[in-house]
Amino acid sequence: MAASSSPLPSNPSTPQMLTKRTTLQQEEEKKQEQCKKEGEKGEEELGFDHGAPPPFRLSDVRSAIPKHCWVKNPWKSLSYVVRDLVVVAAFMAMAAWFDSWVVWPFYWFAQGTMFWALFVLGHDCGHGSFSDNPKLNSVVGHLLHSSILVPYHGWRISHRTHHQNHGHVENDESWHPLSEKIYKNLDDSTKKLRFTLPFPLLAYPIYLWSRSPGKSGSHFHPDSDLFAPNERKDIITSTAYWCAMAALLVGLSFVMGPIQVLKLYGVPYAIFVMWLDLVTYLHHHGHEDKLPWYRGQEWSYLRGGLTTLDRDYGWINNVHHDIGTHVIHHLFPQIPHY
Repeated sequence: MAASSSPLPSNPSTPQMLTKRTTLQQEEEKKQEQCKKEGEKGEEELGFDHGAPPPFRLSDVRSAIPKHCWVKNPWKSLSYVVRDLVVVAAFMAMAAWFDSWVVWPFYWFAQGTMFWALFVLGHDCGHGSFSDNPKLNSVVGHLLHSSILVPYHGWRISHRTHHQNHGHVENDESWHPLSEKIYKNLDDSTKKLRFTLPFPLLAYPIYLWSRSPGKSGSHFHPDSDLFAPNERKDIITSTAYWCAMAALLVGLSFVMGPIQVLKLYGVPYAIFVMWLDLVTYLHHHGHEDKLPWYRGQEWSYLRGGLTTLDRDYGWINNVHHDIGTHVIHHLFPQIPHY
């Protein structure tokens, strides 16, 4: 069959057209790169204002979060509790079995880290992110927090105050800047204990008893300034649980000996306190870039929540339930850690 002598139809993908299109793409990329450089140069010249109101609303952030992130699975939450308790029991059994000064330092760090993990799960109960069942949250929260000498409701309520007022100089509950007047009125021992390492890493038990400088009340007393009158029963319940745990430790000291209790529980407890204070500090303080604090109408829940920091703890992220994702936690503490 003879070939047709009619001309071929025009093809947009001819070499000439491809070359032209490539040239246009290159020019567009050059323009974009130039705009990017000019934008970076302008930002360097003007500086980034950390204290400026964010160009979005809290609802904008909420709408960007996938729906499955809000789902609380009590069985999944309980599985983390079982996992951690099994590890704690295994560590304790192994340390008691070997009872060697080669093993004890490793045990103290590992068990102190696991105590910290238990605290984070109890913290989730306090936020209601553990489950949608308030009774389940309360029971699990009391068992976990009381086991590491934390008054569940007392701390839950003060921590709620912290979340509701984060970034507010006067109203934030913990780790807020002190005014010059309060600082000058501190005695020398308090200044040293609060601002000289390693003492601030052991501040948590003192905070539970007497709060931060400039604030009054206690996490154990039902009439403290921290609590509303209708929360008295909750505080009494948590203090009773705390006292029961303290009594158990005293009883074990008579049975096992105080040195053994110190090695199995006391030193890991101190490591846990260090973890808590260190992580809390890192999440609420910048270094090269100082985080802003607000007063009066300058403060808002969104602006305060955005002045927290995410931190990456490497392989420990999974151990302490991803507490390092702290910015979104401050904005929406109801989201489960997983």
